[in-house]
Amino acid sequence: MPYDAAEGLLSAYATCDRITHYLIEHLTDDLWQQKAADGKGRTPAAIAAHIHNVRGMWLKAAGGTVPEKLEPASVTREEALAALRESYAALDEVLRKSFAGTGQIKGFKPDVAGFVGYLIAHEAHHRGQIAMLARTLGHPLPKQVQFGMWEWGSRAKEI
Repeated sequence: MPYDAAEGLLSAYATCDRITHYLIEHLTDDLWQQKAADGKGRTPAAIAAHIHNVRGMWLKAAGGTVPEKLEPASVTREEALAALRESYAALDEVLRKSFAGTGQIKGFKPDVAGFVGYLIAHEAHHRGQIAMLARTLGHPLPKQVQFGMWEWGSRAKEI
């Protein structure tokens, strides 16, 4: 049976989503609403809200089910995780329809494969921001969590 690239890309994005959850689940409560020492930039909570809200922006453009936006300044970890589950499910539906159809995502060029790449890169970028912020604020991620974000096979099994 030939390899199904669409299913492979959907699985990769599902694993990316799981890694984002894994990171958020392992942040300390003290870190969740902390800003950088200079007071600039987003808190980990605001970054999680941003990931969800950007997913919502793309869902709106692509004609998918748009979840409620999160308020970056007040979102709890539980609210963020629930919202990320919702926005992931809505994106998964949009991606599956695109793979089964024309391969296009309304408002995004070049195609659905590129869009999956964009989604993964966007979340990875922000996970890196959270990890760096945690370290600079004196709450470094445990080595197990740092390495765990790279264990795609392990995270994929958790889905």
